[in-house]
Amino acid sequence: MSTDADELKARLKKLNARATQAKIDLHDLSEELPTNWEKILEIAQHCHDAHAALMETRKAAAASAS
Repeated sequence: MSTDADELKARLKKLNARATQAKIDLHDLSEELPTNWEKILEIAQHCHDAHAALMETRKAAAASAS
């Protein structure tokens, strides 16, 4: 049986991996510019959303640990 803490830890791990991949995608796009410049907003939004979800979950984890 999984506890809330274990579920939160697993969610953080998944979100961290997603945020890291988004960062890599954004970095790769920047190195290829001006090729695929049309994807700047899409990839940047994805990166922003991934990091926002990670930060929100980290904040919730810290609050629940208190």
